Amino acid sequence: MSLGPLMVDLDGPELSQEERELLADPRVGGVILFSRNYHDPEQLTQLCSAIHAIRTPKLLIAVDQEGGRVQRFREGFTELPAMASIGHQFEKNQLLAHHMSESIGWLMAAELLSCGVDFSFAPVLDLSHGVSGVIGSRAFHRQPEVVSALAQSWMRGMHQAGMGAVGKHFPGHGGVTADSHVDVPVDERSFADLQVDDLIPFERMVSYGLEGIMPAHVYYRAIDPNNPAGFSRFWLQEVLRGQLGFNGTIFSDDLSMEGAGKVGGYPQRAAAALEAGCDMVLVCNHRAHAIEVLESLPEHANPLGTARLLRLHGRSTMDRSTLLQSTEWKNAVTLVQRLIEAHTEEMEL
Repeated sequence: MSLGPLMVDLDGPELSQEERELLADPRVGGVILFSRNYHDPEQLTQLCSAIHAIRTPKLLIAVDQEGGRVQRFREGFTELPAMASIGHQFEKNQLLAHHMSESIGWLMAAELLSCGVDFSFAPVLDLSHGVSGVIGSRAFHRQPEVVSALAQSWMRGMHQAGMGAVGKHFPGHGGVTADSHVDVPVDERSFADLQVDDLIPFERMVSYGLEGIMPAHVYYRAIDPNNPAGFSRFWLQEVLRGQLGFNGTIFSDDLSMEGAGKVGGYPQRAAAALEAGCDMVLVCNHRAHAIEVLESLPEHANPLGTARLLRLHGRSTMDRSTLLQSTEWKNAVTLVQRLIEAHTEEMEL
């Protein structure tokens, strides 16, 4: 059996019989977890084991565990700082910032892998233009060279732990005010403007070996006025695959977001994203629409898409008890606490 092109979510911390049947469908390829699916590390480990036991090859299990305000698992996991705090540290001590970024990337990945989660949708490669509330402190820095360098260190840490990296939101969500979760963002900049700014981190991370990319639900009106980036053959085929030479996995952002709404109904959104070049589409928080998409998909998966997806299976080297006793984990936690305390002190001054 292959991995299908649909990623779905779950209702709670345990699999229902309906969800087991849903995940057994060959057109499903992955599961994304949210805070509602988490009680503690032991429960998470059991849930991931149950998901992985359903199919061969195993379904992919993903989560958004960036740090800062976007961290789905908290109690029992290390509190991770927002990426902006690493960028702030870069202004004072570049070597220390790189060390912190690599350590935090490793820590995030190692803790997830020890419970059975395959990957996190991270790092964020958007630039901190100062206009996007939904990006905000999720971005490392304003300068594309700094974002590229710190993201490479973060990814290096993930790789050391055994996890692939998925950068987002191509070709850059930081330059628009509107939040694509609840609005339809439009970026008026030219391709030339994006090429010398927001596109740089994606271009460099592709050359560094980035395994996955998630495009933005943003219209770049001067370039492709009819399609958000995640539904645009120009952005995904001509630029990402062609110009940047990316050969990893392309994930759609959640098709339930308002930024995807103008594309059509849910089956139309899924078909458009897959036709544009996505290997996997996400439908979150709407089970009926997820099933609607599932029933619209062809029975046979794309072999090339499956091959790309298989590269994102986690390669855990430590169970949770071994991890928490390791020197690497203790040192990484100390660094995280040091960064959070320093950032807190500066905010209070």
